[in-house]
Amino acid sequence: MKNHIVSVGSQFPEFKKLAVVSLEKGNEFYEISSEDHKANGQWLVMFWWPKDFTFVCPTEIAEFNSKYEDFADRDAVLIGASTDSEFVHLAWRKDHDDLRGLRFPMLADTSKSLAEELGILEANEKVAYRVTYIVDPQGIVRWVSVNDLSVGRNVNEVLRVLDALQTDELCPCNWVKGQETLTV
Repeated sequence: MKNHIVSVGSQFPEFKKLAVVSLEKGNEFYEISSEDHKANGQWLVMFWWPKDFTFVCPTEIAEFNSKYEDFADRDAVLIGASTDSEFVHLAWRKDHDDLRGLRFPMLADTSKSLAEELGILEANEKVAYRVTYIVDPQGIVRWVSVNDLSVGRNVNEVLRVLDALQTDELCPCNWVKGQETLTV
């Protein structure tokens, strides 16, 4: 299986999937779509992990959750995703102390259709790589980061890149919000 990862400059694929949004009985699930962030003129940050009930994944999910307000302050919708079902997501959230209070949806791509369209499935196990997408309000992919299954990502780097993209200016190496951008 060859990966042809949807990359920078591409239209992010359309999707409509169930997600876990709450632990409250009767309000656990909600359908989200690729149109939601565009309709509100917001950025989308979607990050994928390989499997629920594993070891590296909850460290990343918890870190994204701890930075939830930072993404919201940047007018960015945060969505976590894997190929596990919404029922597995819900069970994991109930089981894991660091996941009970999540403030963003856990998208369930049980059919693996979105992960396949994105080109992010690992060949043998058919689980998603650790991929992060930043998508602009028009639905165009502006940044992609891919990690192998065993290596967690840096959430601060995702925020730094989002800040840089939102300036719509030239940002040099190691640029952080508040620093000067480059002029031509």
